[in-house]
Amino acid sequence: MMQWGPSMRSFRRDDSVKRHRLAPGTVRRMAGFARPYRRMLAGFLALVVIDAAIGTANPLIFREIINGGIVHHNSRLVVGLALLVAGLAVVDAGLSLAQRLVSSRVGEGLIFDLRSRVFGHVQRMPLAFFTRTQTGALVSRLNNDVLGAQQAFTDTLSSVVSNLITVTIVLITMLLLDWQITLVALSLLPVFVLPARWVGRRLQSITRESYGLNAQMNTTMTERFNVSGALLVKLFGRQEEESRGFEAKAARVRDIGITQAMYSRVFMTSLLLVASLATALVYGWGGLLSVNGALDVGTVVALTAYLNRLYGPLTALSNVNVDVMTALVSFERVFEVLDLPPMIDERPDAVAIPRGAGRIEFEHVNFAYPSAEEVSLASLESVAVLDQTPSTPVLFDVDFTVEPGQMVALVGPSGAGKTTISHLVPRLYDVRRGSVRLNGVDVRDATLESLGATVGVVTQDAHLFHETIRSNLLLARPEATEEELRDALRGAQILRFVESLPAGLDTVVGDRGYRLSGGEKQRIAIARVLLKAPDIVVLDEATAHLDSESELAVQHALRTALAGRTSLVIAHRLSTVREADMILVIDGGRVVERGRHDELIAAGGLYSELYRTQFESQAAVA
Repeated sequence: MMQWGPSMRSFRRDDSVKRHRLAPGTVRRMAGFARPYRRMLAGFLALVVIDAAIGTANPLIFREIINGGIVHHNSRLVVGLALLVAGLAVVDAGLSLAQRLVSSRVGEGLIFDLRSRVFGHVQRMPLAFFTRTQTGALVSRLNNDVLGAQQAFTDTLSSVVSNLITVTIVLITMLLLDWQITLVALSLLPVFVLPARWVGRRLQSITRESYGLNAQMNTTMTERFNVSGALLVKLFGRQEEESRGFEAKAARVRDIGITQAMYSRVFMTSLLLVASLATALVYGWGGLLSVNGALDVGTVVALTAYLNRLYGPLTALSNVNVDVMTALVSFERVFEVLDLPPMIDERPDAVAIPRGAGRIEFEHVNFAYPSAEEVSLASLESVAVLDQTPSTPVLFDVDFTVEPGQMVALVGPSGAGKTTISHLVPRLYDVRRGSVRLNGVDVRDATLESLGATVGVVTQDAHLFHETIRSNLLLARPEATEEELRDALRGAQILRFVESLPAGLDTVVGDRGYRLSGGEKQRIAIARVLLKAPDIVVLDEATAHLDSESELAVQHALRTALAGRTSLVIAHRLSTVREADMILVIDGGRVVERGRHDELIAAGGLYSELYRTQFESQAAVA
């Protein structure tokens, strides 16, 4: 039976992949991933070879049934050989099931290994990596490219081996049966392959366009189907325009689908036509030879059967380099991500930060954000070449100490460097010069686990995953008990609200926590920090967008979170700067003033100016 499906898929693949130059060592590293499965792969290939050999035996049995059984009226031989054909069919079915079992175990095992490695590696990448990378491109590496890499060891490998074995056995057998008819039948193959390549190029072109349009539609849906995107479209009244733009892309994908269907039908029809012409040729020429006694009837039938088994594998092998390179490029794209070194990594001799009263020391810190070349890939940013703009320093000789139990407030104009300083404490970035020490340990020398346990962070925009309140809290401490969860919620002034919900702690908060108000999200984020119980808290105040009741509740929750802990606060409220043990005034990446509130007001410098523009109105309200 002819199997044209794999041949069709092969011709639809983009043959430009043949011109791609693989990175050195790609094949060796690919073999490294397959090493744990080498025994199963060997067994899989053995099954493929046996199955291919059995598949080529039937035409010879048909030949013997006709020549030895039917012609000589030997019913016993006919029945025996018919039972043999049936037995081989059962064996072939068993081999097919065994192949599927082994290939699925190898394939799914490789998918698990690759996805786990890529996901774990991406988790270790610095924050700068995520600020530059397109999420869709990254997800594609975890899905499409991993699946493409897996196909190298299942679909592509089995197809190549099976087709090679089949073509070799069939050609040798056909040449032995009648070399003249075989060569004439093979001469018709180019009549199909050449037009098929033309159809293939057309299919490749429109398939690429279809992939691009589908990617654009996926991006549109991802951006418009979250709460922020949907809100933006509604607020600007752009629903009709958005729908028209989407429909235009969808319509083009529809038209491409119709064109693909027709090209595919042309492909299949022309292939079947050539196969039918070759069959007619064999029956016509072979039949004449048989009538003249030069060739027996069984051989004519066997040649025809072999011909049907020959064209499909030969057609697929004519494009095998595209199949192999497609799989190898998928592996290379996965390795490209794995080869991007994480800038924030744990040193082999890292030490744990001692727990206890937290002390923060910034010692003559200079900092510049990483360049694109250091943290990203052009393919993950959907650009041809990474941004070559050199990194610009943003912090200069920042030097201060926060003693245990102190609260230090960072104030300054927008873009002064306050958030950057706060990011250096939990080591979201590494300093370029100087050091950041927690309890006497340079954060670059600390274990990441102890760093995470020592520092708690409450960001201005509290992020919650689209999971339950319980799951979001347990991110801080997975082993926390029910009572500990309740205590944390109580300390964050949010327990009563959570208990009023029908599902309580098992309430799903929605995408980015949008089912909750801003104040509720903030307090759950604070409860998460309380559950973590860190020695140091880094806080970016976010109360300007809250109503007065929520603001008051958040302030009470923050007092609980900061009580007895060392804290570094990006201050937006007058009460915070007044209560701070020390205020650091940041401007242009430098600490330009430091002291208590009254001292700085009296000094008449930048802080005094900021007070008049940012805080004086709050004082009037108070």
